[in-house]
This record gives sequence, structure tokens and C-alpha cells, in this order.
Amino acid sequence: MIEIRIHGRGGQGNVTLAELIAMAAFYNGKQVQAFPVFGVERKGSPVTAFVKINDKFIRSREQVYEPDYIIVLDPSLVAIANVLNGAKKSTIVIINSDKLPDQVCPGYGGKIYCVPVLKIALEIIGKPIINTAILGAFARISGLIELEAAKNAISEHLGEKYDKEIIEKNIKALVAAYDYVK
Repeated sequence: MIEIRIHGRGGQGNVTLAELIAMAAFYNGKQVQAFPVFGVERKGSPVTAFVKINDKFIRSREQVYEPDYIIVLDPSLVAIANVLNGAKKSTIVIINSDKLPDQVCPGYGGKIYCVPVLKIALEIIGKPIINTAILGAFARISGLIELEAAKNAISEHLGEKYDKEIIEKNIKALVAAYDYVK
């Protein structure tokens, strides 16, 4: 089973990101779970979401304590929220940042990808909506979800609330972040 932990702040879309990852993995024929953990947090408060992906039915309903992937939407959380707690040597960390990995997570011995998804989102969407862009980075880095499945997840999930232009911008941000990662 692949376990993913997402750290962000209320209002950044980390719960939606968890749902989009799960939907895309489901479209690729996987069994999935996506769920947040938060109480009375308000916009701007740290929020954590989890995704589990497996070939078989997932019985476990617990939080992710030793993730295979950690996604950080707000790099300031590295210093205040202990986002690397439970990280293994094999855990891959994806951070919304234009800095070098050792500047964001000094001393971490595992693989870190810093992807400037905020910059990508501002250029393409015109707003700091980073969850769809970081979905593209995750798709490329992990190889767990196909780009087309991620596009379909965005279209379906956002199609419930937003018009075609907004959906197309989010898909462009997804592709730009996917292409950014080499």
C-alpha cells in the first residue's frame, strides 16, 4: 500500500488535493481512500489530509504515520508543524517552493522535490490555487497516477462547482507542474 500525507493550511485546498489524487488513482484501477484530519481550524490553520492507494481493498482507516510521500503546500509548515515526522529514508517529499531542497528541509536525508507551484498557479490561473499544480508534480514524481487520469479527476471534481475556463486553467497548471519536474 502507498500512503501519502498532505500538509497545508486551511483554504489551500489540501483536502481537495487528497480527493483529486484518490480520484486519479481510482481511474487508474486502484483502490483508494482520502480523508482529512482537522477540528475547529479556520482558514490559515495547519490542516493534514491523507491518501492511501493499493491494488487491493483497503481495510485500514487510520491516519498515515509513516508516509511514502509527503506533500507540503505551505513551506512555512516545515518549521512549525513537524511535517517530516514519521518520514522513512525512502519517503519522497514534494514541497511548494522555489528554493533548493536543503534550504527548505535542512538535514533531511531523503529525496526532496521543490516545485514552484505557487508561481505556476499565479501565472496560469491568476490566483494562488496550488493544489491542481502540485497534483501534476506528484503525478510525474510518483508515477502512481497518469496525467490523463489527473486531468479527468480535475474535470469531474471541479466541474461540479466551476465553469469550463477555470477547469481549463487548472488543467494547464497541472500540466505545467508535471512538465516542470524532470
